[in-house]
Amino acid sequence: LREYAHRVGIPTAPTGALMIAWSEEQLGALSAIESAAIENGHRDTRRVEAEELYEREPALGPGAHGALEIPGEGIVCPWTTALALATEATTGGCRLVLNARVTGIEAGTRFELRTSRGSIEAEYLVNAAGLRSDELDAMLGRREFTVRPRRGELIVFDKLARSLVGHILLPVPTEKTKGVLVAPTVYGNLLLGPTADDIDSRDDRSTTAEGLASLLAEGARIVPALADHEVTATFAGLRAATEHRDYQLRAHPEQRYVCAGGIRSTGVSGSMAIAEWVRDGLADAGLELSADASGNEPRMPNIGETSPRPFERPELIAEDPEFGRVVCFCERVTRGEAEAAMRSAIPPADVDGLRRRTRVLMGRCQGFFCEAEIRAMLGEGHG
Repeated sequence: LREYAHRVGIPTAPTGALMIAWSEEQLGALSAIESAAIENGHRDTRRVEAEELYEREPALGPGAHGALEIPGEGIVCPWTTALALATEATTGGCRLVLNARVTGIEAGTRFELRTSRGSIEAEYLVNAAGLRSDELDAMLGRREFTVRPRRGELIVFDKLARSLVGHILLPVPTEKTKGVLVAPTVYGNLLLGPTADDIDSRDDRSTTAEGLASLLAEGARIVPALADHEVTATFAGLRAATEHRDYQLRAHPEQRYVCAGGIRSTGVSGSMAIAEWVRDGLADAGLELSADASGNEPRMPNIGETSPRPFERPELIAEDPEFGRVVCFCERVTRGEAEAAMRSAIPPADVDGLRRRTRVLMGRCQGFFCEAEIRAMLGEGHG
């Protein structure tokens, strides 16, 4: 993914991570984690004593016993990652059908998927339905796992908090969760979270007073100075947790069916490896695959802070002055960026889609200044 991101322009940053032990018990657990990393081929992890840890992260709260350094960790833009892969697929000949809920599947010599937007036929079927992956699996007569949504609430701090940490600050994971971390983002903020609460609803992405209060308390313990910084946004996401510890990657060649279910938050960084596994599963099922996929890679617009944005590029503004006209001052998004997104291979369907493509409405004012103009632009572009 790191190599692909560099080629197509997905914002990334190699920050490295420190997995911090806050007790003697956690300090002992680092040895097993380091051994597992070595077994998986990652030999660059290193133990860091408490004195060095505080030299490298002076804003860290008191009480840390030491850490495990993970130099290969980094941060990535998840929205641009998904959009880049979807753009490459569509330019390569795939048809993208959005808002098409699958209500039933007939399996025979071909699959017929009944959806809210009509029927779709296919010779091979890949189930990557996230929170609904077990439901699709059941439609094919298989009940090998059950998704139990795990809500994760997160807090985004103002950009002025970014200088507090230099690495991703990880907790020692438990059997259930990787725990609450403090991490920089490619957009220049600091992220605190997530919580991990199993819930019944697959649609409830609301935050809770209890969840946010627990995060603020944990953040004040990990990096006390966070308490002095403003919160830009809060949000919640649902992970497709199951009764199993690992991803539910299952190939059924006799059915021409591959399942990639139960993928939790690590699925973004694991996406390329998951795709390779799915590809091999489809080949085993009889699908003839082309070895040459070159020529379709897109070049994505930069919405991160790891390289110059359009408003900082005089040559781009000279070609189109709209790239010099800022419409979102919190995130320095220009009118040219918004217009380019609306002309792209997969244009945004609404304001929320445009936000993920450009960062409008993501800043300190949360759209108070720019939302009216952005909505007017969407009306001009789609009307």
